[in-house]
Amino acid sequence: MPGRHLAALTLVAPAWLIAVACCTNHLTGGDLPAFREAPAFRNGRGCADAPTINIAMTLDATYLRGSLAGVLSILQHTSCPENVIFHFVATSPFHPLRRTVAASFPSLSFRIYRFDSALVRGKISSSVRRALDQPLNYARIYLADLLPRSVRRVIYFDSDLVVVDDVARLWGIDLGHHVLGAPEYCHANFTAYFTDRFWSDPDFPRAFDGRERRACYFNTGVMVMDLEKWRAGGYTRRLEGWMEIQKKAARIYELGSLPPFLLVFAGEVKRVGHRWNQHGLGGDNVEGLCRNLHPGPVSLLHWSGKGKPWLRLDAGRPCQLDGLWKPYDLLRRRGDRDPFAADV
Repeated sequence: MPGRHLAALTLVAPAWLIAVACCTNHLTGGDLPAFREAPAFRNGRGCADAPTINIAMTLDATYLRGSLAGVLSILQHTSCPENVIFHFVATSPFHPLRRTVAASFPSLSFRIYRFDSALVRGKISSSVRRALDQPLNYARIYLADLLPRSVRRVIYFDSDLVVVDDVARLWGIDLGHHVLGAPEYCHANFTAYFTDRFWSDPDFPRAFDGRERRACYFNTGVMVMDLEKWRAGGYTRRLEGWMEIQKKAARIYELGSLPPFLLVFAGEVKRVGHRWNQHGLGGDNVEGLCRNLHPGPVSLLHWSGKGKPWLRLDAGRPCQLDGLWKPYDLLRRRGDRDPFAADV
């Protein structure tokens, strides 16, 4: 059972990271909005030998609504929901966030890890959108240090997506010798992710020499990560090295935590089907205009970009695809009928 797996996790983390186990306090607190309680999801047949799936997400007051919708979508579509353990990373308000998750998902196996923003504050430079400059946006770089060493593999999900397929299919991909897996988009203009200063430097572009394949863009909002290989290869420090160059030596990119990942991993990721990251539904990083789906099947809808579905729905100006996010919204509004309540 997931509870036994969770209890067996041995926390081995640096002093600047503190893990707090899940509680079952059903009270929301602080200034956070109220959310409905989701139904309890139980394992189907054939789950006795199914693997435990570790999923990492961030939690903060701004994106909490999106995170809870993502959790609900994952549980609703997987055949073995009790085998899924969530690892949430948060800064503050820490305890109200924990209570809110437990109130919406009383039977959820989860842990929350406190992330010290000071760790990256001195390494972050301004980008094209303020949300990309928040310390928690960089927490994915530190998952291998934050999560217990007994967690050898994790799926990282952003907080602005919903999964409409069994997440076990994504979990089951064979990474082989790769550190991470993600959908690649080689049609994208890769040079646009770095500044002219980067490309004119005699040394910086050589970072892509000797890669397994030519460097292509991939979105870091959906990644399957081999934490054992990450730790062994010192990849956190490699990413930090590029952040330090950006901060202290030369402005080589404009898009927050994404370019360091491209610099370290582009051309070396395990290719995952595009169905697992139908990204860009939030539009660009400046205007956030409506966008359509990419051609092909869909297992995951991702509102990356400026426009978030909950904000556009609240404003009464939703994009057409925002309606696909709405069924997973757990926000409690006065007078709303609870869609999960039993009919009388």
